[in-house]
Amino acid sequence: MIKTPHLSADGIIKLYDKNENYQGLILIQRLNPPHGLALPGGFVDIGESVEDALVREMKEEVNLDVEIESLLGIYSDPKRDPRFHTATAVYVCKAYCTPRSGDDAKEVFIYKDDELPFDKLVFDHEKILKDYLSVL
Repeated sequence: MIKTPHLSADGIIKLYDKNENYQGLILIQRLNPPHGLALPGGFVDIGESVEDALVREMKEEVNLDVEIESLLGIYSDPKRDPRFHTATAVYVCKAYCTPRSGDDAKEVFIYKDDELPFDKLVFDHEKILKDYLSVL
């Protein structure tokens, strides 16, 4: 059997109100180990595109319909996930409404860009968010 990294999709969700006022970025408190704050995301199912997985995961974890704006990058360091080797496609998205936790998200938080709690992030999400902020 061929073994490859697990493929996932993560979303940097920029939340706006109905008047197009920027509210902040969404992070979740993870329900399952490793515990901590993270970008919402999850694994790609067999037969599913990465983009479809991203849209599905955002709906499942934070109850938001997202519009994908761009691909930030692919993150594949074999040590990025303490559970096993994963590779993730990170998309920048836009959403409206109020997020609600669901699926693997214990709680949902909205942070302004300059208030992100980098010291509480799991996986390589600190690096991902710093990469995102550096290209704004």
